Amino acid sequence: MIDKAEGGLATAHAAEVDWHLLVDPIGRPGAENMAIDAALLERADRTGEAFLRLYRWDPPCLSLGRNEPVAERPGIATVRRPTGGRAVWHEHEVTYAVAAPLAMFGRLKDAYRAIHERLAAALQALGADARLAEDRPIVRLSARPTSCFATTVGGEILVRGRKLVGSAQVRRGAAFLQHGSILLDGSTEPANATTLRQALGRPVTFEQVAAAIVAAWDLAPLAAR
Repeated sequence: MIDKAEGGLATAHAAEVDWHLLVDPIGRPGAENMAIDAALLERADRTGEAFLRLYRWDPPCLSLGRNEPVAERPGIATVRRPTGGRAVWHEHEVTYAVAAPLAMFGRLKDAYRAIHERLAAALQALGADARLAEDRPIVRLSARPTSCFATTVGGEILVRGRKLVGSAQVRRGAAFLQHGSILLDGSTEPANATTLRQALGRPVTFEQVAAAIVAAWDLAPLAAR
């Protein structure tokens, strides 16, 4: 059970680990969002607590993976993520972040899939035919497209074969951070991507998706493995 508290913060007890929920509907600049995520990772490593954060961006921003080459993009807000992966444009979306002890999930692949299972359940509750992609060989970074949404890997969330959620993860000390974008609307370039508006045939708000995710975490709390 997740008990809501003031200021968008809630605490839950799952497998003897405190889960803290932070819902931030007011968009923040890219540097501030990444600083908050990094701080949650540091706190999870230091205290053993677990965090689920849901947020948005203002102004729209391009985020780059931590090892991605920087290119000049005049007039475009840009930030570097603490996680890897390729570039992501953040505008019409719900961004999620999970920071938790490694012991809650075990291997990177297991954590990736477990978190996506909860997100897929939330999207299904909204009416989307969200499914996890089958496992496939990992493509070397140098051979991947320049956009996170241009290709899929095993365990990612698809709707009718097109990518709806793009995620990345980093591990430090005894904790990990996984964050990602759930596309609500806007352009679906590259062609492999889709949005919730396209999937459902109607607009969906940040508040609706955030509520569905919170409900999915409540109905299927993440348990230690």
